[in-house]
Amino acid sequence: MEHHNPTDPIHQFQLFRIVPINIGGLDLSFTNSSLFMVITAAVALGFLYFSTRGRELVPSRVQSVSELSYEFVANMLRDAAGTAGMRFFPFVFSLFVFVLVANLFGMMPYFFTVTSHLIVTFSLALLVIGVVVVYGFMKNGIGWLKLFVPSGVPAAVLPLVTIIEIVSFLSRPVSLSVRLFANMLAGHITLKVFAGFVVSMSSLGALGVLGSILPLFMTIALTALEFLVAFLQAYVFAVLTCMYLNDAVHVHH
Repeated sequence: MEHHNPTDPIHQFQLFRIVPINIGGLDLSFTNSSLFMVITAAVALGFLYFSTRGRELVPSRVQSVSELSYEFVANMLRDAAGTAGMRFFPFVFSLFVFVLVANLFGMMPYFFTVTSHLIVTFSLALLVIGVVVVYGFMKNGIGWLKLFVPSGVPAAVLPLVTIIEIVSFLSRPVSLSVRLFANMLAGHITLKVFAGFVVSMSSLGALGVLGSILPLFMTIALTALEFLVAFLQAYVFAVLTCMYLNDAVHVHH
């Protein structure tokens, strides 16, 4: 049986198969990442359902959390895409809650951080851009391509500007996914490294225990920071989604 160093900061991101599935040479196995994505969706759905089931006039604490989350995302979407953008509220709210719960799960011992894998965040980003492109053409037809042709630009530089606009648009799923993935990956590695220092130094006797005090305080501070980052990254992902959806609802150029 393979043994792993308990302080190895990379081991927490390793995938393993729970239910091996191979179809036509494709590995479609159900992994620990798949399991935690299912758990994340189930917990988010369960919390929202049970917290709003009573719908009391004077809301309980859990009902208040659900209502505040609803208003928070609704205001974010309304500010970024206007009233017309509210048709995307279920989509944006689902993304925000999924990313937030997944990030928070990653802070729990022995849990898996699904947003620390680029393939997961890139899939979410592609979904966002796919919705933008499909709805943009559905609502505006071929006129949606005006998004890449800014008005008022001299004809001499218009081809160059158009290319820049297209490249900028195509880079959105990359920047959207890498931002979330990199922040979660780097934060968890740093946290595990400092926690590893505490464990390693504590085994060196009284002097080591004394020396482990600073890494211990750093671990506590980083843990608090990571909880803040977990929320901020969900917020950033959602607010950028709102801004991108605005390009589908309103063609600015």
